[in-house]
Amino acid sequence: MQTIMMDVDGVLVAGRPKDGAHLFADLEADLGIPLATLQREFFKPRWPAIVTGQKPLLPELAEVLAVIAPTVSAQTLVDYWFENDSRLEETVVTEMAALRSKGHRVYLATNQEHMRASYLMDVMGLGKHVDGIFYSADIGHRKPAPEFYDHISRSIGTAPRQITLVDDTEHNVIAAREAGWTAIHWQAGMSLLPALDTA
Repeated sequence: MQTIMMDVDGVLVAGRPKDGAHLFADLEADLGIPLATLQREFFKPRWPAIVTGQKPLLPELAEVLAVIAPTVSAQTLVDYWFENDSRLEETVVTEMAALRSKGHRVYLATNQEHMRASYLMDVMGLGKHVDGIFYSADIGHRKPAPEFYDHISRSIGTAPRQITLVDDTEHNVIAAREAGWTAIHWQAGMSLLPALDTA
């Protein structure tokens, strides 16, 4: 039996449902917020604490929007963000189902804050396709920190060598291997089952 840890963004989820474009491709046209401004004022200074569970998303975002886009509420932007970052890679989902049907365990292992983790599992329905989720805001560390991988190994009671990470970020793959896991550096166009067979 294998234990597979699936990254989300870039592996299972790829941009906007309608066309796969970046979730914020039309942010300024739709909500009047320049992406560069949002990156500078919100993501760069505040996201590290949010994605590791030290601070909640909505109050932090509301403080920033009050300055850069006072007519846009935090909830409005979050709804826009999550809905525009929800295009499932159905082929990968199907391959995950095949793995589980053969008795393998499949989890999500992802850098997320609490609200989107719930959205992924409940609204997008990934909860019915996996055995559980491990995410950074809940763990208190994000990939590629060693603590992220150590927490998961301890939580599932599985030897690191029996865990395989599938991730599109090379630093995360390297860190997984350093933690004793097997790891696949996911590339666009790959197929999950052959990649696992050759890992």
